[in-house]
Amino acid sequence: MKLLVGLGNYPAKYNQTRHNLGFLTVEYIAKKYECEPFKDDKKFFGQVTQGQVGKEKVVLLKPATYMNLSGKSVQAVAHFYKIKPENIVLFFDDADLEFGTVRFRNDSSAGGHNGVKSVIEVLGTNKFPRIKMGIATEEKKKMPTEAFVLQKFSEKEWADVPNVIEKGVQLFLEKNSC
Repeated sequence: MKLLVGLGNYPAKYNQTRHNLGFLTVEYIAKKYECEPFKDDKKFFGQVTQGQVGKEKVVLLKPATYMNLSGKSVQAVAHFYKIKPENIVLFFDDADLEFGTVRFRNDSSAGGHNGVKSVIEVLGTNKFPRIKMGIATEEKKKMPTEAFVLQKFSEKEWADVPNVIEKGVQLFLEKNSC
């Protein structure tokens, strides 16, 4: 069993922001693999669903703790299902990668991403797979990173978001035996 975690922010006002690319990715996976709709689950501090990706049973999670406390939700689900860190996959935005660039990492630092930092802290390790999806554009140079990530995608970017998500999912499938 794998835990697929999309990092993002609540409430709904953040839905189409750059920082919610992780949420959008697990929503895409849930739809593509015909999972049940996400449901609020207070014991997991987020929204969850389950399904099958290839031969692998998966739990999909959207933490509802705000980005900086995402680890609390990840830890609750991982503990309940007894999922080891190497079977937890994070999907998230990366403000240092050019928009559309997708990278896989199996063990690295948080790279300044507070959601990843929170997960590393609660798991006590940085040895878990992650899919980083670039969101950096020229716009990022005009403002602090904190403001940039909370902005909605431009119309042009939004039109390309599905392609970025698909690239991230394909990279996940290549790197994991599902």
